[in-house]
This record gives sequence, C-alpha cells and structure tokens, in this order.
Amino acid sequence: MTTNAKPLINAKRAENSQTTQYTATNVVAIVDTFTVRNTTAGAVTFAVNVVPSGGTAGADNIFLSKSIAVGQTYTCPEIVGQILKAGDFLSTIAGAATSLTIRASGREIS
Repeated sequence: MTTNAKPLINAKRAENSQTTQYTATNVVAIVDTFTVRNTTAGAVTFAVNVVPSGGTAGADNIFLSKSIAVGQTYTCPEIVGQILKAGDFLSTIAGAATSLTIRASGREIS
C-alpha cells in the first residue's frame, strides 16, 4: 500500500456552474485541507458536494453550503477528513464566476 500526499485541487477560481474538481481515480483519497477565499467586494455563496462513484452532484450529497464574506478565507471543516473511495468525486459551485479561489490537498492511497 502506497500513500501519496498531494494537491487534490490546485489553486484555481471556482466556476459558477456545478464542476467536478477532483475524482479519486483507482485510489482511496482523504481530504486533509480545503480552503476557499473570497477576493471580491461582496459575499459569494459556495457549495461542495461529495459525490459517490456513479452519482451526480445534488441536494443529497451537499456537505458544505456557505456564504463566503468579503476577504474571508474559509477552511471548510465540513470537507476535511472526508474519505473518497475509487470513483468518488468532489464537485463545487460558486455564486459568481471567478470570485472565489479554492485549493485542496490530501492523501491518495493505492
């Protein structure tokens, strides 16, 4: 068994449409950090879905839904520690395009 610590989502701007950000491909993944930062002049809503393999992002798998305040960096404790089995994925949606910067890191075990 091999464990590889790595960025699961490199720093990027979150899209304002539901977007798969990371898929556990042939591994089990553990989310160690997930941060979101609002760099705009207004609060922006943000949601993260933890979706089982073969599933789709929806109301049944939202683990975080929050308004991110101006200048706020939120560390997403709701997502930290989540375990993704092979095929499971993280999907996000922001209330406004290019307003929030996201990044996640974790461990992949194969």
